[in-house]
Amino acid sequence: MDTEIFENIESEVQSYARSFPVVFDKAQGSYLYDEEGNRYLDFLAGAGTLNYGHNNPVLKEVLLEYIQNDKIVHGLDMHTVAKRDFLEALDEYILKPREMDHVVQFTGPTGTNAVEAALKIARNIKGRENIISFTNGFHGVSLGALSTTGNSHHRGVAGVTMGGVSVMPYDGYLGDAFDTTEYLDKVLCDSSSGVDHPAAVIVETVQGEGGINAASFEWLRNLERVCRKHDMLLILDDIQAGCGRTGTFFSFDNVGIKPDIITLSKSLSGYGLPFAVVLLKPELDQWKPGEHNGTFRGHNLAFATAAKALAHFWSDDTFAKEVQKKGDLITERFRDIAGAYEDHWFYLNGRGMMQGLVCRDGQLAEEITKAAFRRKLVIETSGADDQVIKTLCPLTVSEDELNEAMDILKESVAEVMKDRIKRGDAHSVSSLAG
Repeated sequence: MDTEIFENIESEVQSYARSFPVVFDKAQGSYLYDEEGNRYLDFLAGAGTLNYGHNNPVLKEVLLEYIQNDKIVHGLDMHTVAKRDFLEALDEYILKPREMDHVVQFTGPTGTNAVEAALKIARNIKGRENIISFTNGFHGVSLGALSTTGNSHHRGVAGVTMGGVSVMPYDGYLGDAFDTTEYLDKVLCDSSSGVDHPAAVIVETVQGEGGINAASFEWLRNLERVCRKHDMLLILDDIQAGCGRTGTFFSFDNVGIKPDIITLSKSLSGYGLPFAVVLLKPELDQWKPGEHNGTFRGHNLAFATAAKALAHFWSDDTFAKEVQKKGDLITERFRDIAGAYEDHWFYLNGRGMMQGLVCRDGQLAEEITKAAFRRKLVIETSGADDQVIKTLCPLTVSEDELNEAMDILKESVAEVMKDRIKRGDAHSVSSLAG
């Protein structure tokens, strides 16, 4: 395995390569292959970017045909056939069935750029600077988005003071019995709370990088009521939890809320191609031409695959039901793993196929994921202390592949826990997974 060039000239900022120190060469479906031909089950899937798997054959056919026919690849924000096809598919399969009249803003092709645009338009419309974000939230690492991100690891390298954001406790942060939207309402009602009247709230229904924390539907509905009461816009960041990850196309589909602004990216292209949009209620579309732009906001390859992904996977509820079924299987298998040990060692977070096995500490989670990688499973951690082992596998994963991954994870947990007992670190383990 030749890694010399990476070690010599690639920046130290690299991250995933440290956790998975092989050189990958090919990928298909739920699997990655290194240059020596070894096969790995991929439960990282581009950090949730590959919901339909690697090189999905349906989408690959569209992409190859598009390139072969000399179609437009880069078009700035000009009208193209590929953009029209995408907008028509989005309208037909996603917006109209939900009675949504949001307009579509094409931003630069990253999720953080979509967040930047959402924050900018919210502040301009309301004429206020302050934004409400939540503990353990993650919205990107460009400066505006970073100011709404909770993680100190990312915030600490900004190099400037980040203002204009007030951080509030997310659902469950102060315990299950405390509805933190009541606290938010209280501080907004109190002119002496020190919290300036916000333009908007930005929230994830399931916090991906924050530890797979899933807000209850009731909490989200209460949050929307607070927004309406205090004349704030509700920005729903669906960049990781969207495009089917929680069992419906939008993660808020069954919640009973109507966000003013929605950010999408990651799996939107369907093929792993960079693509991001902001969905705005029509009355919020107050941009002047070119006020928020970017050279790569016209990525037509992504338009082509995204249109096909919407038509193929979201023309009815068949795919969604499959995702929900697989989500139930993940829950069942995680409960089996966690149940082999006393409660304080492991518990479950998340919703649908976006779930996490929460470990007692980050070191434990790291040891388990390393053991899993030795067994050819690529799976990562998240959370404030990287204590959550999270599933971000392709939504197209088969049940056999899902069970194979869970078997590997169970074996890896058992290996690490046995080692902890040998070291005298796990005296309170009640039993050992087989």
